[in-house]
Amino acid sequence: MKVLMINGSPRAKGNTTLALDEMAKVLEAEGIEVEVVRVGSDDVRGCIACNSCAKTGKCVFDDVVNELAAKFEEADGLVAAAPVYYGSANATLIAVLDRLFYSSHFDKTMKVGAAVSVARRGGLTATWDEINKYFGISGMPIASGQYWNGVHGRLPGEATEDAEGLQQMRTLARNMAFLVKGIALAKDAYGLPEREPGVFTNFVR
Repeated sequence: MKVLMINGSPRAKGNTTLALDEMAKVLEAEGIEVEVVRVGSDDVRGCIACNSCAKTGKCVFDDVVNELAAKFEEADGLVAAAPVYYGSANATLIAVLDRLFYSSHFDKTMKVGAAVSVARRGGLTATWDEINKYFGISGMPIASGQYWNGVHGRLPGEATEDAEGLQQMRTLARNMAFLVKGIALAKDAYGLPEREPGVFTNFVR
C-alpha cells in the first residue's frame, strides 16, 4: 500500500514539510509506503480547458502533472498540502490539482484523500475546504482528523511549536492508514462499488 503526498510549498524545509513529515512517520509505522513530491518551486501553469487530455489521456503541458498522474494511479491514497499565503491554497498547488484531476482518466474511486493546510494564522479552514473538493468529485473517501487538518507557523521551523497541529497530523495519518487498509480488505471481498454511465446536464435554455 502506498500514499502519495503532494507538497505545494516552495520551501524545501518549510512548515508544510514538517506537517507532512509528521504524517509520514505514522503512515510508515503502519506499513504504508510514502512518496512526497514537492511542486511549489515548479513552473506550473493552469488548465486552459483545451480538452487535449480527452484524446491522449494526459495533459498537453508535459510537466510534473503528468509525472504525478502515473504515481497517483498506483497509489492507494493522496495527501495534498498547501501553504496559505492569501487566505487560500497557493496558486501552484491549485494549478497542479486542477490539471491532475481533470486530465487523468483512471478510476480514482476509493482512493483515500487527505487535505493539509499550513498558515501563520488565518485561511486554514478555507484551504482545507478548497482541497477536499477534488476528492469529493472523484469518489474518493476523505480522511478526517480530530479537527480541521492544519498546522500554524510562519518562519521555517515554527510548526514544531504547534503541538496541537502536529497531533492533528498524527491523528489524520492514523485515520488515513485505517481507511487505506480497510478499503483494501473491502475491495478484495466485495470489489469496487458499481459505477453507472455518466449523465451530464446543464441549465442552458
